[in-house]
Amino acid sequence: MKQTRNPGPSVKAVPEGDNRTRLICPDCGYVEYTNPKVVVGAVCTWNDKILLCRRAIPPSRGLWTLPAGFMEMTETTAEGAAREVWEEATARVCVEDLIGIYEVPRISQVQFFYRAAMVDSDCAAGEESLEVNLFAWDDIPWDQLAFPSVPWVLERYKAGGGPWFTKVPINS
Repeated sequence: MKQTRNPGPSVKAVPEGDNRTRLICPDCGYVEYTNPKVVVGAVCTWNDKILLCRRAIPPSRGLWTLPAGFMEMTETTAEGAAREVWEEATARVCVEDLIGIYEVPRISQVQFFYRAAMVDSDCAAGEESLEVNLFAWDDIPWDQLAFPSVPWVLERYKAGGGPWFTKVPINS
């Protein structure tokens, strides 16, 4: 006898009590919710210099960015930021205050960026970085930054943080 496999969420419909089309399992009624990705990162400093990573992976391979990446399950945004700094730049940091929240609806991301003091000057390229460097403000490679959020965060860092939230225009 051929056993049929449960197809899982495979029917597009608006669940009862909802207002959006979602994938629903026709057998058990499970509703699959697709939610935005949370990105966490930090402006890391050592002696008035800022840590940047040159990306080794797409998108924007070869361009400079702040250490940041997707938040993992069961961690806080600050813990995620510190982990991303370690993974991308092998630097240890003390995460301080939130600089800002950057929202990118067209790619379904919400980005949290913190101020973080490096514990020491030790840093090196992690698996996702070609190289890392500490830059004085005037030496930041502004024309080689990977994402629109990077200059936005750096400018808010320089201004002392805030406003804590921005909404990126839909077409950016």
